Amino acid sequence: MLTVDAHLDLSYNALNGQDILLPARDRKPTGPQIPTVGLPDLLAGDVKLICATVFTEPSLNGGRGYTNADEAYAQGHNHLAWYQQHERSGDFKFIRWQKELENFAPTDSAQNAILLMEGADPLRTTADIAPWFDAGLRIVGLAWKQTRYAGGTGDPGPLTPAGVAMAKALDHAGIIHDTSHLAEESFWELLNLTRGPVMASHSNCRSIVPTDRQLSDEMIRAIFARGGVIGINFFDKFLLPPDQHGNRRATLADVVTHMKHMCELAGGTKHVAIGTDMDGGLGRNEIPVEIETSADLPKLADALSVSGFGDPDIAGIMGGNWVDFFKRSLPKG
Repeated sequence: MLTVDAHLDLSYNALNGQDILLPARDRKPTGPQIPTVGLPDLLAGDVKLICATVFTEPSLNGGRGYTNADEAYAQGHNHLAWYQQHERSGDFKFIRWQKELENFAPTDSAQNAILLMEGADPLRTTADIAPWFDAGLRIVGLAWKQTRYAGGTGDPGPLTPAGVAMAKALDHAGIIHDTSHLAEESFWELLNLTRGPVMASHSNCRSIVPTDRQLSDEMIRAIFARGGVIGINFFDKFLLPPDQHGNRRATLADVVTHMKHMCELAGGTKHVAIGTDMDGGLGRNEIPVEIETSADLPKLADALSVSGFGDPDIAGIMGGNWVDFFKRSLPKG
């Protein structure tokens, strides 16, 4: 069964010393974080398409990371250069246009990927959009924490004036808006300002985990109303209710609980999918206990079946819903 994972921080991990060309089990942990994702694991899990991120790290409390737009731009281009190098070597094939997903029949020769920017600070001004688009960028989330453009996780607030201009320019360029990490005020402004496709690559239900990192029922409905898809995040802190986090391991049943709630809000399964983020600063002990690496993602299909989902709906959630979304949302070329 074709699987799509809409959020993996591959270049971030590679540039921080992880050889993601190797299986996760063959690599040493980075601090306490046991690796979970490598290209061989994605192949073994039949993960035929991913959203590969450009995640640039801001300096928080004087720590490492960028402190201004030029530094974010330089950091972002280090990520882009890494992806380009590995596309030339045949490790990746980046999907840029709708037509590339028509009759999508991926082979195992390269990892199919769509380039996603998580936090838009590497775009110094709207003039940077065109060269990034030409390089393959197709999805942008304005925020991680607060950026120059928007309020974000833990940093509430509206779009800034620069953010208003950036949102409109991204819309005009045909770039998809990723609403994960947007502060709620920025989220609603973005939806009101733009007409292009929206998605949430890696977000869960605030009704289950009541923090600003998750989506309220109203936000979920708004994404669905725009034809968007939401990928469920596998981080246990975002899966488990606060009174359970730290007291037990998350399971795939917890993933299904979030999926079921979204499906109930949507009145169907067409808008719900996977965005594990399970290499995004977390490790094997912080994801569902059944999952050791991306090779184990097919186990989610079994959990969905046990929970009463039928085969067509399972196929959609595992990957078909993302493929359908990108078929209609990527630029026509």
